[in-house]
Amino acid sequence: MELNGINIIRERERKGRPRQLFWPWFGANVSVLGISYGAFVLGFGISFWQAVVVGLVGIVVSFLLCGLVAIAGKRGSAPTMVLSRAAFGVRGNRLPAVVSWLLNVGWETALTTLATLATAEVFKRLGAGGGTGTEVIALVVVAALIVGGGVMGFDTIMRMQVWITLVTGVLTVVFIALSAGHVHWHQVAAVHAGSTQAVIGALVFVMTGFGLGWVNTAADYSRYLPRRSSTPGVVWWTTFGSSLAPIALLVYGLLLAGSSASLSKAIGGDPVGALAALLPTWFLVPFALVAVLGIVGGAVLDIYSSGLALLTAGFRIPRYLAAGIDGVLMIAGTIYVVFFASSNFLGQFEGLLITLGVPIAAWCGVFLADLALRRHPYVEDDLFRPDGRYGNVRLLPVLTVVVASVLGWGLVTNTAASWLTWQGYLLSPLGLGGKAGAWAYANLGVLVALALGFLVTLTASAGAVRAQEAEAR
Repeated sequence: MELNGINIIRERERKGRPRQLFWPWFGANVSVLGISYGAFVLGFGISFWQAVVVGLVGIVVSFLLCGLVAIAGKRGSAPTMVLSRAAFGVRGNRLPAVVSWLLNVGWETALTTLATLATAEVFKRLGAGGGTGTEVIALVVVAALIVGGGVMGFDTIMRMQVWITLVTGVLTVVFIALSAGHVHWHQVAAVHAGSTQAVIGALVFVMTGFGLGWVNTAADYSRYLPRRSSTPGVVWWTTFGSSLAPIALLVYGLLLAGSSASLSKAIGGDPVGALAALLPTWFLVPFALVAVLGIVGGAVLDIYSSGLALLTAGFRIPRYLAAGIDGVLMIAGTIYVVFFASSNFLGQFEGLLITLGVPIAAWCGVFLADLALRRHPYVEDDLFRPDGRYGNVRLLPVLTVVVASVLGWGLVTNTAASWLTWQGYLLSPLGLGGKAGAWAYANLGVLVALALGFLVTLTASAGAVRAQEAEAR
């Protein structure tokens, strides 16, 4: 069991090479859920080729942000949210730490829910259950894998991800081979092109669903690397490992969804059930293994990082206990969704994703600009001292995230979640057509928050960073 928490990793414990980052990031993103994004992206009303460009740009650029954040882990040998204290102050950083924790818990709950429902659906199609009993057993097995990995920590997770990568990678190729007969290129090519607003909306959706959902955790898995490790290597292996599977799965999902309007609707509403219906009976159990392991690969990284975020927010408990607490919350949330409120689950989750994606995008902009301004390593002790050089609360970065979030929420809409209808309040005042206009689903607020956080910090915090680094070391 890993006993390190949010402390700086000692020199003798640092190990590995940047290429080892491939395994956790590939394993976390090789999920059949990536195929369902094909239906979601075409749902914005764009053509196949527009969607391919959106997918490539959105996936690579958003995961490149993760690769850049991972540089900080190698430099500072601490979790992402601890390193964020250099930009926000030791106590001022509690705000982004709480938002990061909420996003991680939301992701792990959603993924556990999908894995549970996927298992039940597959066994239902096999005629061997699929009811409440199957769902309970599936939840127990899935939760044990996720919580067990999160509690055990870094080394266990890295080993898990190697096997998840190998098993799911091979079986996913088999899945594509078996279902390829349902692709009809003439139907795909006939899908009409969409407007600029629709393309931007699809791009933001892809960025938020992929890389922007991971930026707040990216340094957690590079912090064990020796500080002499190649910086370009850290960026490359993080970006390449995390992008490879989603690109292939999204493109194949676009081909399936574009081949049939009814199949696209089915995938958008019940991804696992719709994909399972394309397969011969003998492959349903291997397909369940692909679906569950791919989802577990992502959730186990989420629960590990959510525990670290909880500690960074101020809880003084061991890391493994923090992961266990998050596991209890994850299981409770899954029980509620699966057994009491499963209707429109994906719509509610998409709403949560966009809503929390706005402040996380703002945080990412601030963090990357702060990282770009620094010419010297982090001062380890001061990351834990409110009276150190990084300060207690750095007001400008905190206010930047708050203001960027307020502006961003005014430029996004979430019609599937009734509790989020208050968003989009700036679309009419800015002449963008209101909540029913052409820009309503472009979700510009995510990009605005990211750009605002980066530009304000880059231009207004340079002096503060130079003053920090000029102090006696």
